[in-house]
Amino acid sequence: MALPTAQPSIHSTTTTARPAQSLARRLLFPNHSGDLPPLLTAPNVPPELQAELYDFIALALRAYVSPWWTKLTRYDKEFLPQIARTLTAVIRALESRVLALDLSALVFHHTPTILTQHYHDYRNAASKLSSSYATGGAASLPQLFHHLQPHIALSADGKIDLEYYRQIVDHILKACLPPEDYAPDVERVIVREVIVKVLVDDVIPKVTQPWFIQKAILDVLASDEEERLFKAPEPPSQPTSTMFSFHTFIVVVLSALQSFSSTCLALIHAYKQAINTIKLVNQSPPHTPRSTSPPPQPPTNDNETEPTQSKPPSTPPTPSTASSLSYYSRSAFPQTPTVLTQHDSLNYASSPLRLFSEIFLTSERLAATSLINLLGMISASMTSFLDKLLPHLLYTTLSPGFILNLVRLSKRTMFPNGYPGPPLIEPTAEEQMALREKLVGWRGSGALSHLAPLLLGADPRNTLGAAIDPLTCQPCNIHLVVILLDRILVGLFPELVGSTGTGTTLATGTTVLNSEHTADSGHDGNAAPRAISVGGTTVGAAGGAGIT
Repeated sequence: MALPTAQPSIHSTTTTARPAQSLARRLLFPNHSGDLPPLLTAPNVPPELQAELYDFIALALRAYVSPWWTKLTRYDKEFLPQIARTLTAVIRALESRVLALDLSALVFHHTPTILTQHYHDYRNAASKLSSSYATGGAASLPQLFHHLQPHIALSADGKIDLEYYRQIVDHILKACLPPEDYAPDVERVIVREVIVKVLVDDVIPKVTQPWFIQKAILDVLASDEEERLFKAPEPPSQPTSTMFSFHTFIVVVLSALQSFSSTCLALIHAYKQAINTIKLVNQSPPHTPRSTSPPPQPPTNDNETEPTQSKPPSTPPTPSTASSLSYYSRSAFPQTPTVLTQHDSLNYASSPLRLFSEIFLTSERLAATSLINLLGMISASMTSFLDKLLPHLLYTTLSPGFILNLVRLSKRTMFPNGYPGPPLIEPTAEEQMALREKLVGWRGSGALSHLAPLLLGADPRNTLGAAIDPLTCQPCNIHLVVILLDRILVGLFPELVGSTGTGTTLATGTTVLNSEHTADSGHDGNAAPRAISVGGTTVGAAGGAGIT
């Protein structure tokens, strides 16, 4: 009689079981052994960030590609791994371009300047409504704004031309994709149309909604208040006795000593932190864009201080393919060198101060004007230090840990249960009005609440309402987003500007302001800055953009 076969024990089963594989390995690299290929090549990237990025890509492909691909062919398992390999090459190409981007100039110069001009042009267009400038009131606010900021990708009512972004995305695909993936026309057109559709039909219309912008501002402003809201309530104070006792005197003295010691410790810690930060800033080298290739040279003579003034405005010089964002910075600010020296300054604090003054209309209130002038004098006396401090704070904030938390937050928001969450519901008209009222009624907290009367004046609601109004028109917001996107694309892909060999020329149309005002021009210090020529394109109140 045959003996029964011995069953494996629980111990042997548990010891021989294979460890659970991640979703990215099972879905994107099913036949790959060993570590996954790195997505980012920077030396200080933590492994957790690589894993989170791969997990995010796997979740996105499983949610948006697998449902329709399995209907076409159920047995083809190589499509998603091929997409993952292509995405790896694209992300590496984008990483090298991001490292070569001058983030300091983008954040502290170009973005505040574009926002300042948006506010100025919106208020200028709003003041012309129901006047002869608006053809007797027939022209709408978006039409008047479009005349001040014409853009070839936009119509007068804020409609986006798809062909504009088709050409841009096609160039981006050519620069980032491997040649074997860019060569097939059908695949390239499908990928291009998907990206253009998501950008033009989904992303831009959503982020330009006034209620979306107001909700985003409220989320940023209310973060500290919500933290205080969820704190444990303080115990109710005991009723004080009118009779004097030695015990009460001891409690009062000890409480005062504790408060004084806590304040002293906080001041000492702040002082040490400030001294440490100052030492790090003074000892750190200037933050320059990292690039493996030598920096491109602008197609102008270095001895010329203003090369664009030597030619008439009708025939501006066209930059060559080697133009870069550093050339834009040098053209927009003639005294701005690429490398910070002992006697030169970048003046990073001037544009944010000018933006703050334009948003809250500080020129209309004496106290706010005095405060802005005081801050301007302080920043002018500390220009060389602020030019090192602000980039140091920017690059410290954009650390790998911050990017890791951002990826995790995005993954939890977009895929709460491993799959896409419910779509964002647009609030009703009453809810949108409640958002605006809540934003207008914001008064800050802590030291900011004491400075609010100086900054906002006697009627804070009116001041905050005027600050919100330039962001309440969606066609005007589309102009702002498109111009900001143009500036970012020019920084990442400088060959888009003046690529004469390919027949594609992106004239950014980004409004760049001159921070200097001549004394004999008839304008005071609070007047609108003058438009200048940037990168061979005359920009400003009549600046345009286009692809030719």
